[in-house]
Amino acid sequence: MDFDFTEDQQSLRDAVQRWVEKAYTFERRTSIVNAGGFDRAAYSELAELGLTALTVSEEHGGMGFGSVDAMIVMEELGRGIVLEPLAQTLVATNVLSAFAAPAVQAQWLPRIASGEALVVLAQQEAASRYRVDVCQAQAKAQGGSHVVSGRKSIVAAGDQADAWLVSAQLDGAIALFLVEKDAAGTRAEGYITQDGSRAAEVQFSDSPATLITTEGVAALELAMDTGIAATGAYAVGAMEKTLAVTAEYMNQRKQFGVEIASFQALRHRVADMKMQLELGRSMSYFASLKMGEAPADRRRALSQAKVQIGRSMRFVGQEAVQLHGGIGVTDEYIVSHYFKSLTQLEMTFGDTLYHLGQVSDRMEDTAGVFG
Repeated sequence: MDFDFTEDQQSLRDAVQRWVEKAYTFERRTSIVNAGGFDRAAYSELAELGLTALTVSEEHGGMGFGSVDAMIVMEELGRGIVLEPLAQTLVATNVLSAFAAPAVQAQWLPRIASGEALVVLAQQEAASRYRVDVCQAQAKAQGGSHVVSGRKSIVAAGDQADAWLVSAQLDGAIALFLVEKDAAGTRAEGYITQDGSRAAEVQFSDSPATLITTEGVAALELAMDTGIAATGAYAVGAMEKTLAVTAEYMNQRKQFGVEIASFQALRHRVADMKMQLELGRSMSYFASLKMGEAPADRRRALSQAKVQIGRSMRFVGQEAVQLHGGIGVTDEYIVSHYFKSLTQLEMTFGDTLYHLGQVSDRMEDTAGVFG
C-alpha cells in the first residue's frame, strides 16, 4: 500500500503549515483564549484557505476532497492547537451531504463552504455518556414542520454557531434536525473549556427545526466517526509538536553541568513518546482510510483507532509534563497548553474506555476475528 502523499496534498499541507506558523502564533492563541476561546476572524481565515470547503462537493461550491485531505489539514492545525472547530465543520459537511434533502444541502452547504455559516453538532446530553442511541430531547410535528425541545451539553462553540445539528426523539425513534441560532426558544450559555476552546449548554424550547433525517442513529454514527478521524489527526499534530518542544527543552536544560538530553533514562522516555506518536499516527491513517467503508466496518475501525490514539495522547502529554518538571504545568509555557489539549481530546467523541468497550462488543460479534 502506498502511503506517500500526492503533490497536491503536500501543497495543501504546506499552505496550512505556513498559516499556523505565521498567523496563528502562541501569542495569538493566548489572546483568543483570553477573549473567550473562539475568534470569528481566525475561522474566516480558515475559510479563505479553502478549509471550510474541503469536503463540500464542487456542486455546492466546495473542493470535493476526501478524508485523507481532511486528515492532512487537521494534523497541521493540531500542531498549532488551533481553537476554531474545523472538525465540527467536517462533521456537519459529511452529515448534511449524506443525509439531508437536496434543498437543505443547497441552502446550507455553500454557506458552510464559504465560511459564512458555522454549523456544529449538538448531540451530547447529561445522560447519554457518549452513546448516540440515548436521547431525551423531544421533537414533534407542528404546522407542516417540526419543533424541538431539550438540552444539549458541551456543544463545541455552541454559542458562536449559526446553526446546530440536533438529535431528538420523533415518534419513538431518534431523528436529526437543523436548528438555526435565531430560532424561537433557543438559548446558548457559552463557557471556556479546559483547553481554552469554547463550548456551550444549549436549550431548546419548541424551537422550529428542519428535519435532516429520520435515520438519526446512522447520521450520528457518521458524525461521531468523522469527528474521531478529524480529532485523531489533530491529536497527531499536537503530539508531534509536544515531542519537538520536549526534545528542545531537554537539549537546553542542564543538570550537573550537562544537558539532561544526555541522560540515558530520559532518552528512553523520549523514545517511548516517539513510539506512541507513531502508533497514534498509524491509527489516524487507518481511521481516515476506513471512512469510506460500510457503516459497521467503519464504526469498528474508528473505535479501534480511538483506543490507540487516546492511549498515545495520554502517554505523550503526561510524559512531556514529567520531563519538563514544574514549568510544564505553567500557563506561561507552551507545553502545558498541549497537555491540556491532548487531555481534553482524549475524551472527545468518546473516551478511550468507552471505545475499548465498543471494540470488545464487536469482538464478541466476530469471535475476535476481524476481516
